Amino acid sequence: MRKPGKMLSEVLRMVWRKPATVRYPAEKLEMRGYRGMLAYFPERCIGCRLCMRDCPTGAITIRKVGEKKFEADIRLDRCIYCGQCVDSCPKKALEASEDVELAQLDRARLLVTFHEKPREDLPEKPA
Repeated sequence: MRKPGKMLSEVLRMVWRKPATVRYPAEKLEMRGYRGMLAYFPERCIGCRLCMRDCPTGAITIRKVGEKKFEADIRLDRCIYCGQCVDSCPKKALEASEDVELAQLDRARLLVTFHEKPREDLPEKPA
């Protein structure tokens, strides 16, 4: 130890400071402005595929599944979260969420398929 006095003064100064970290995952920080996992809204999608064209890594695939109905496949292992697809969508069918917990052990789980949401006003099917 070259300068124990300087080190001790630094330790004492830091004792009274607020911690720089939180006890994750019990506590989570709010991530304002963070571009996390993409959220797809099929009811807004017009199938122009501008998001597919503008994606620099080819992480998005839009498929037509019916008359004016589309599904999206998003490969999270390719996505660099640049937000170009969000900016290029004329109907705002893609948005960046604040979901930061995207790590997976199985690579197949990094392919996320967004289906059209079922309508709430349809009657239940009889058994």
